[in-house]
Amino acid sequence: MSDFEQKIFDAVSQAFQEVYNLEPGPDVLTVEVPRDPKLGDYATGAAMKLAKTLHKSPMDIAAPIVDKLKDLLPEAESITVAKPGFINFKLKSGALTALINQILDAGDNYGQNTSGDGVHILIEWVSANPTGDLHCGHARGAAWGDAICRLLEKSGYDVLREFYVNDAGNQIVMLGESLISRYFEYFGKEYPLPENGYHADDVKQIAIELAQQDGDKWLDADPKERLEYFMQEGKTRELKKIEKDLELYRVHMQSWIHETFFYENNMERINACLKRMDELGLLYEQDGALWLKSTNYGDDKDRVLRKSDGTLSYLTPDIANHVYKVERGYPVMVNLWGADHHSYITRMQAALTALGYPKGSLSVDIIQMVRMVENGVEVKMSKRTGNAITLRELCEDVGVDAARWFFVSKDISSQMDFDMKQAAAKDNDNPVYYAQYAHSRMCSILKNKDIPEFHQEASYDRLTDEKELLLLKMMGEFPATVAKAAKVRKPNLIADYILALVKLYHSYYNVSRVNNPDDPELTNQRLGLVKALKVTLRNALDLLGVTAPESM
Repeated sequence: MSDFEQKIFDAVSQAFQEVYNLEPGPDVLTVEVPRDPKLGDYATGAAMKLAKTLHKSPMDIAAPIVDKLKDLLPEAESITVAKPGFINFKLKSGALTALINQILDAGDNYGQNTSGDGVHILIEWVSANPTGDLHCGHARGAAWGDAICRLLEKSGYDVLREFYVNDAGNQIVMLGESLISRYFEYFGKEYPLPENGYHADDVKQIAIELAQQDGDKWLDADPKERLEYFMQEGKTRELKKIEKDLELYRVHMQSWIHETFFYENNMERINACLKRMDELGLLYEQDGALWLKSTNYGDDKDRVLRKSDGTLSYLTPDIANHVYKVERGYPVMVNLWGADHHSYITRMQAALTALGYPKGSLSVDIIQMVRMVENGVEVKMSKRTGNAITLRELCEDVGVDAARWFFVSKDISSQMDFDMKQAAAKDNDNPVYYAQYAHSRMCSILKNKDIPEFHQEASYDRLTDEKELLLLKMMGEFPATVAKAAKVRKPNLIADYILALVKLYHSYYNVSRVNNPDDPELTNQRLGLVKALKVTLRNALDLLGVTAPESM
């Protein structure tokens, strides 16, 4: 709800309590913008929904409510009843136009709200294996997760942005072996490249860098020592690349937690978790393996924590990882995982429930697949390298703004086609260009030397055009839209809001003259509206990690 809607909601709720000793809930009491603006600025159908409860016609229910509301809502110019029982509100122009100074005074903080005050939340996302470049699948989740964090931060949540580094296990061994193979190749020596190894050019490049840095010292080195070195160097260099690419993509991580961290100090944290589970009676041994009784907590089968060969399953350090999140003061956890992790959600949630954490402590949003499409044809490989399109290449091809916009404007719960031609286009068929062009138009007006410089006024009572009032109402909805998008973790709601706002602005721009040389007062008030729009649009774009250019 916007501030206006909230005021109406509160007043109507109080009126029903005073008149009928009844408090309508949000399922009954809703405040909406009428389809026909001539009916009013806002309306509620609560009287119709309560007709059966109060055994009266909606018109009879609404009449005394309207009388009461005239005292409770001084911001309203008129409150009327329309058949079959709608209560319509027309606000005084000053109630709407006062928003201009509120927005200008708030500046970068406009949209900020307190809906998440006191909530400590940890968002874990991207978390790609440090064995290669980030690709377009990672790009979708990276943009979405970052936008979620921006929304939560704007809504008052205490957010920790975290990347969980999967740097233990066989994939890191394969990385080390692949690097050794390429290192030997550099010196004209033979070393088999593992069948399940990494063949990409970036691995070959790292091997060349190590050969040039260290010379041939590793050719005759102890195999165990050599493998350890190449594993460590490989994952460190790959991770630096990942971090660099994320920064290019405007994704900032505050915390990097390594899977290997949980194996340190003789697996102190892992063993502490296993001991706690054992004391709670959650474990049993069978066929030489250690099992978690996860079926008692909603899983479809019990899960192995320690295999019969003594090695741990991936689940075990991951449980320790989530326990560590809570220990650091983040009882609310959100993970963004790929579609191939869908079955993993239940077992992790079951483990946390078994350990005594409240249900709902961990939420997981699944990122569905993305297809890169150009001219209606799927593009699987980079034209330059012949390999999968990397995040960096995508940013170079279509720009960071377009890449981020296209990925956050579609809900991640659905598979999507990323239209590369549309994303690269510099016209109004490209939604991010359309939105940014609106911002540049606003800047152009405010910088126009033929228009007197804007100065804030106490009142903007000359703004009476229907589109001006609609723009004001839409701007007033921004903080509530941010709060809602943060709560449901849906950045695409902000993209929808932006497109609706700029569509209305372009329509206003095409029919209304901001500069009225014979009427400087009206000109100044319209400049105030444009400046408030500019602030709102810039702040909305920033929530998506998209820039607001002043010229295009």
